[in-house]
Amino acid sequence: MPQIIVYSGPNCPYCVRAKALLDKKGASYEDFNVKADAAKFDEMLARTKGRKTIPQIFIDGQHIGGCDDLYALDAAGKLDAMLKR
Repeated sequence: MPQIIVYSGPNCPYCVRAKALLDKKGASYEDFNVKADAAKFDEMLARTKGRKTIPQIFIDGQHIGGCDDLYALDAAGKLDAMLKR
């Protein structure tokens, strides 16, 4: 399984939706609440070159983007291959 990191926050419907897709695919991931951890928020900003919206998702160090980007990968048939590395 690849390393998956999700930078998210509480009460965020996009975060819930993105994690639900990963759960449906059986993917395990690390979830960091950037609203409760300023250091993780700063880390997210550095890794995304300033993107502040959540979620921000990384698979094996590759920035996927947010919820819509994750669903677009799935719709294009590319997500499953990324999750099986």
